Formats: sequence, C-alpha cells, structure tokens
Amino acid sequence: MYIGFGLAAAFFSTNPKTEGLLLSAAVVTTLMVLDDRGGLPPAVKLAIQIVASLLAVIVFGIGINFVGLPGLIHLAPAVSVALTLLWFVGLQNTINLIDGVDGLAAGVVAIVAAAILLAAINLSRPDIVVLAGCLIGACIGFLIFNWHPARIFMGDTGSNFLGFTIAALSVLSTAKVAVVFSLLVPILALTIPILDTGWAILRRRVRGQSIATPDAEHLHHRLLDYGLSPRETALVFYFGTAIFAALGLAIYGHKKVLLGAIVLLVLGIVVIMGRRFQRTSRG
Repeated sequence: MYIGFGLAAAFFSTNPKTEGLLLSAAVVTTLMVLDDRGGLPPAVKLAIQIVASLLAVIVFGIGINFVGLPGLIHLAPAVSVALTLLWFVGLQNTINLIDGVDGLAAGVVAIVAAAILLAAINLSRPDIVVLAGCLIGACIGFLIFNWHPARIFMGDTGSNFLGFTIAALSVLSTAKVAVVFSLLVPILALTIPILDTGWAILRRRVRGQSIATPDAEHLHHRLLDYGLSPRETALVFYFGTAIFAALGLAIYGHKKVLLGAIVLLVLGIVVIMGRRFQRTSRG
C-alpha cells in the first residue's frame, strides 16, 4: 500500500509537502515491519509512532497551526506540535485497533479518504484531491486481496501507515480552511472506530490493565459474536463510516444528496441485520 500510494503521489501530487509526508510515512511503515516480523513492546511501538509524527510536524511542517472559532486563532508552536502529535498518534492506533476483520481497516480508510476528497473538491484543493485519490487507490488495490477470505494481511505495518496518512491528509487540508471544519469530516467519518478505541482504553483502565492489553471485546468482535459473518461485519462498518462521513460533508453543502445517501446506507445495515435474524430463526 505504501509503495502504491507513494508512487502515485510522487508522480501526480502538486502539494509541496508531499515529499515530507512520504518520508515520514516511510519511517513508521519501515519500522513497524519489525513488529510484524518479531513483535515489539507496546512502548517501543508508541515511540516509533511519536518519532514519525514529530518528523512530519517539526521537520516537514505538517502541523495544525491555527483553529477557527470562526476567526483564525494562531496556535503557539508548543500547542501546535502537541495537538498535531495527538492527532497523528491517535489515528494510527485507532486504525490499528479496528484491523481485526478481513477488509475492515482498508475499506474504512478508503471511505474516509473519499470523504476528504469530496470535501477538498468543495474547497477547491486539487492537491488534496490527488493525494486522497492515491490513498483510495492503494486501499482498494489491497482490498481486492484482503476481502474475506483474505489472502494477504496488512499487519501493524499497514494499519499504522493508513492511520498516519489519513492524519497527514486531514492536517494538510487545513492549510486554507479553519481546522475546526476541515478536521470535522475525518473525525465524524471515524466516529465508530474512535468511540470503539476510547471505550477500549476506558475498559482496560477500569480493570487495572494496560491500555495496550489486547482483548476480543472490540465492536467488530461483538458483531461477529452476534452472528454476523466477517463480510457482513465489514459492511456494517463501511455503512456506518459512510453515514457519519456524509454528516460531516453536509457542512460543505449538498445536504439533499447526502440525506438520500444516508437513507440508503441505513437500509443497507437493516438488510444485513435482517439476514442475520433469518439465519438465527432457521437455526
């Protein structure tokens, strides 16, 4: 996925910070291979995420420098670095934690990237449109082989790359628009994974466990236990992500079109749940 995204971005992107994005993403992608090969302690993995994020923020200037309330308020350098670091590390771990079902992470990220692409079109940001399109292509190309039953898996290498890149794209898109509105699209699109991650952290702390302690109580695990197949579980996440993404895109107009999309997506979830009940009644 990194190679596919990187080659496309290198050839077609016009954003001046593309090189910094690719070099920073290369750090986390390369070092996370060590985790997939032999396993790394959680503290080391977190350190890798922080180092790659700081490289993007401090060296290449991919940072959140102001907020809009609605006027622009420029952030102090320390605040800017801290806020951007939290965003980068948070999204890397969020995507990593939802990578528990075939096709789930790649599909969700493709939908989020599509939402960023549509928002960028409304904002007349062709540079972000190109980068988002490159990421969508990388995700779909991978998804062809990762759809259940999967023949290849992304591991921590792929999930951290996807989380890092989505974080970078959303930050780059804030360059010409208030950060509150620009980040609203990916935040809303990732509502389900973000809430799932937050609940996992709270759940483990209440039990006196480390937040890095793995368990089988994430939402996708519960949907599988509920009786959904891996494909149906992935589709429920896709539909849910698209619904929240549509809500985020509503701030850029086209509310009627987005309302229709939400209705269709809700119907999709209803059909999937209906199939589950039919299987249960037959059993």
